[in-house]
Amino acid sequence: MENMIEVKELRKEFKSHSSRSGLKGAFRDLLTRNYKVVPAVNDISFSVKRGEMVGYIGENGAGKSTSIKMLTGILTPTSGTVRVNGMDPHKEREQFVRSIGVVFGQRSQLWWDIAVQESFRLLKKVYNVPDDVYNVHMNHVIESLDIGPLLDKPVRKLSLGQRMRCELAAALLHNPPLLFLDEPTIGLDVLVKLKIREFLKEMNAKYNTTVLLTTHDLSDIEALCERVVMLDEGKIIYDGQLSSLRSNWGEGKQIEFQFADTAVTKHSLQPLLAELDAAWTPGNRQNVWIANVLNEEHVISEVIGRVVAAHKITDLKVHEISIEDIIRNIYEEGITNG
Repeated sequence: MENMIEVKELRKEFKSHSSRSGLKGAFRDLLTRNYKVVPAVNDISFSVKRGEMVGYIGENGAGKSTSIKMLTGILTPTSGTVRVNGMDPHKEREQFVRSIGVVFGQRSQLWWDIAVQESFRLLKKVYNVPDDVYNVHMNHVIESLDIGPLLDKPVRKLSLGQRMRCELAAALLHNPPLLFLDEPTIGLDVLVKLKIREFLKEMNAKYNTTVLLTTHDLSDIEALCERVVMLDEGKIIYDGQLSSLRSNWGEGKQIEFQFADTAVTKHSLQPLLAELDAAWTPGNRQNVWIANVLNEEHVISEVIGRVVAAHKITDLKVHEISIEDIIRNIYEEGITNG
């Protein structure tokens, strides 16, 4: 299977001014500026196969946006190589732009004051899409995203959820083989998120569309992606299957106890776990404590037995460890995985 995206030793540095202190320093800064070179993306390499849906994640400032901008040809790399759909995004700009779809949560490709379908018609001309192809493809897209009733409305009259569905339709109007999605469900309600996810799965199944998805909403990634690439401080700290994240770092269970007694503290609960491989963390409500334990039946039942024998409990829940918790653990432990 051929690669849709190939990135080798990709680096992007930005110059930042460092100011000298005091009045003397200010005068010297007027004459000569001190520069500090800061790498935002630090020699990363990865590839994405045609038809893959990959979650691209990292905290703010990890280098996600900078690398996406290099992959879409907006920024030029300081060093390293980028090949996307067989092209250099920066050098073959015009041809390249026709082969990708982009949805940036904060930026619109629709014209604000005209009806949505007029925007679509303009984009159809820009991308040079033949009438028959456009009609068949866009009828399917419009129906799947349920945006038929919005076509006559100007974009400024749409809610955020309506606009994002129209943005997605616009990005896929020329049926590109590759789609970049940056926070596509930010601020949307659950039903709209579900509709967008179902639609993306359908496009991937029908056209083998490759998707690179950056998001803070990890449920998007769980719903759509089998693989995640995780960035931290400009470097890739994890690249692999989402399922193996669970098996490597998410094997535990969380037992959530709601205590009747308000005086329960971590200190008073600690002896109950004694020799067991488990630890207490506070819950997000009053009188709630969570025992983080190994996913082994005898450990789970032992912990529950000891706690119930020692304290009055008003509620009890057992949870899988969430992907959010796993990712937080990876960041905190700084685990690297080639």
